[in-house]
Amino acid sequence: MLLASDTQLNTKSYYEASASRPALQPSLQESITADVVVIGAGFAGLTSALELAERGYSVVVLEADRICSGASGRNGGQAIAGFASGQGPYESQLGMQAASQAWGMSLEAIDLIDARIAKHSIECDRVLGYLYVADRKSKARQLEKDMRELQGKYGFESEFLSGSDVCRHIDSPLYQASAFERHSGHLHPLKYGLGLARAAIAAGVKIFEKSAVIKLDRGSSVTAHTAQGSVKASYCVLAGNYTLPEYGPQVAPELASRIMPVGTYIIGTVPIDPAIAKQLIPSNASVCDNNFVLDYFRFSADHRLLFGGRVSYTTLTPPRLEAIMKARMMQVFPQLANTPIEFVWGGFVDISMNRALDFGRLPQSPNVFYLQGFSGHGVAATGLGGKLVAEAIAGQAERFDVLAKLQHFPFPGGKSLRMPMLTLGMSWYRLRDALGW
Repeated sequence: MLLASDTQLNTKSYYEASASRPALQPSLQESITADVVVIGAGFAGLTSALELAERGYSVVVLEADRICSGASGRNGGQAIAGFASGQGPYESQLGMQAASQAWGMSLEAIDLIDARIAKHSIECDRVLGYLYVADRKSKARQLEKDMRELQGKYGFESEFLSGSDVCRHIDSPLYQASAFERHSGHLHPLKYGLGLARAAIAAGVKIFEKSAVIKLDRGSSVTAHTAQGSVKASYCVLAGNYTLPEYGPQVAPELASRIMPVGTYIIGTVPIDPAIAKQLIPSNASVCDNNFVLDYFRFSADHRLLFGGRVSYTTLTPPRLEAIMKARMMQVFPQLANTPIEFVWGGFVDISMNRALDFGRLPQSPNVFYLQGFSGHGVAATGLGGKLVAEAIAGQAERFDVLAKLQHFPFPGGKSLRMPMLTLGMSWYRLRDALGW
């Protein structure tokens, strides 16, 4: 499984084409020391570094490729309240009081995005508003039930519409119900990530690109080794998600079986008439359906429809990807049947077995923290993880430990069979979506 080859999926990325990357940061060529070494320069690693630097710690970030070259710079750009798992694992494992605290932290995660954008003057096309949609009656009933539960248990308000009223939220013949809320929203993820990196560097963080960690010595201190250098630190934050086992199989082998790389893909149209964009999604919200294998989409700042979905559980890019994605887009918006596609890209996100966040410390290594299992909800939750891990290193671990108490299990099948077993399982969920179960 050579995930480094997924670089081919980013050659026609709208985000890369519409953001200005700075010059490459140097690779690590020497042995240095710091208070904290962070592995991974995506949202989780950058926010961890920024939060720690603002608390007075010296921080080094080691990135195997480029800043935000993985999921953080390729995702759908949707900053969403809640967790990919829903509240189920939090309620069943932690109880309602802690589940309510976790829900509150998910809202805080979105507020943190806006606070960082304002504090560090990050221009990233930020828009508030989120629309959940259902494409059949059974899914409409489920959506209404879910939104009522969120309001009843957590006071989370939304506007639910069904039938012909759905057109007030979205001009699509596909959907039978919708729910609009104003806390979640969307942004340009690569612009946001590059802004976080600029803020971290300004705060004194040293970032080294093209510096994959291949070995981690653990003890009272930790030493992260790259091909040509090393960083010795009192603490380590593992924020590499699915790339940790790819670049450094021995860095944290006990974590590898608890997450799975899942490919997700996005197409981007040419710019369309702003009046048509306003007609299709009047609120300019980001949109996601409630199928297990879901579609998600939104308009960019220059009025392109960015349409994502069609996941792959084999790490192989699906054949005829652009045609398949456009056909799905046309089911949602037949009005765009003659609209050319200009961009096609994708990448991998990390999912956990129960789709809940997997935060914690390595066994027998309490000074090594990890943040993973974002499961497609990472735009907001990564920044929350960065703040919580900084709090924990600074001696205030109560909030980090709320989420770290969640139990997680490895994907079944071992190293050789877990991916085929997951692919088979996802085929079952695709069938359920198709049948409306």
